[in-house]
Amino acid sequence: MASNRIGRINDEIRRELSELLRTVKDPRVSEAMLTITHVDTTTDLRYARVYITAMDRTGEKDLMRGLKSASGYLRRELGHRLNLRYTPELQFMADDSIAHGAHILDVLSHVKPPNPANEHIVLDDEE
Repeated sequence: MASNRIGRINDEIRRELSELLRTVKDPRVSEAMLTITHVDTTTDLRYARVYITAMDRTGEKDLMRGLKSASGYLRRELGHRLNLRYTPELQFMADDSIAHGAHILDVLSHVKPPNPANEHIVLDDEE
């Protein structure tokens, strides 16, 4: 039952942070195309890991520095919007799961059937 509550809190934090990131004045954050993939909050609500994916991977370190410097502002605004006893400390983490998934999809799309008995199978790409 507690994990269901934490899941709802994670979703609410992700939703509110998505809106709040548009208000950050730091150009490292405001000019970046980023997505919050998911939020993982501890059970005592003291810490929240926010997983971020940036569209431009070259400026990712600057983006993480900008998010770290804006974390106080984001935490304060999050505290005003959420009705929680404790507002969690935000820890921003780079998430490469989207790029990793795209790489796996690319590898799988170039695999040929190794079994000669399966050569009669035609994939959609090969037509």
